[in-house]
Amino acid sequence: MNPRLRRGMLTFGLVTLVACGTTPMKEVDRAPARPMPELARLPDPVPKTEPRSRYGNPETYVVFGKSYRVMPSAEGYRATGLASWYGAKFHGRPTSSGEPYDMYKLTAAHKHLPIPVYARVTNLENHKTTIVRINDRGPFHGDRLIDLSYAAAVKLGFADRGTARVQVEVLSGEQSLVATAAPVPATPVPGPFIASAVPVVAPITRESAPSAAAGIFLQAGAFRSAAGAESLRNDLARIIGDIVKVQHSVADTLFRVRIGPVSHMDEALRLQALIADANLGTPLIVKE
Repeated sequence: MNPRLRRGMLTFGLVTLVACGTTPMKEVDRAPARPMPELARLPDPVPKTEPRSRYGNPETYVVFGKSYRVMPSAEGYRATGLASWYGAKFHGRPTSSGEPYDMYKLTAAHKHLPIPVYARVTNLENHKTTIVRINDRGPFHGDRLIDLSYAAAVKLGFADRGTARVQVEVLSGEQSLVATAAPVPATPVPGPFIASAVPVVAPITRESAPSAAAGIFLQAGAFRSAAGAESLRNDLARIIGDIVKVQHSVADTLFRVRIGPVSHMDEALRLQALIADANLGTPLIVKE
């Protein structure tokens, strides 16, 4: 994904959890340190109706200078294309929906489908199939249709090759018919893992409601814990300064990391690339 907005922004992920650039020092995505053949027997999730995520569903967003539109409904969606997968590099980092990415679960990232939504993915080369819960944005490189979790790639039999031609079909129970978003479930979820701790750059800034001035923003992450948001904020502030804020509304259980507002799209794209090059995910650009 992506990075699901990998893609973080979130992916908000909004981080979408896709890294950009070709710098030799950049971390390379990989499978777990040891093979996990038991993932091939992982039971499929049961599709169900879920409210549209509060995060990761802007009407439009921009990644690497290209604009994407989120579909108003996933009903009847079916497409064929190239699938890739993402693994250990993004494990534990926030997805575009705000949930931490777990490479051992059957999930996926898509550029246009509303999230979350369930889909059946079939490997057209070996006819293996699995069901995934799409909760992230991406993939944003090449002409790939969908980015699958490592577990899903194992079930579909292409984790050792990287890509496969697949069919994606949204299943009944897709949430996009729900008119309004419901609060994110209160079940505790571990905050995203940040590989290296850094000193606090500046006190965390919290706003009682997302009432920032209109403009261009980068959605960098959403966390269930203030500590997770503060850690990402500090990492970002070390790179781009004090324009990073953490917002937490009384009606919301997540701490959102946002950058901006910035006045020009060129500046937003520069910041997006800078953050991706630092392996902190790829924030989505949102106009408000």
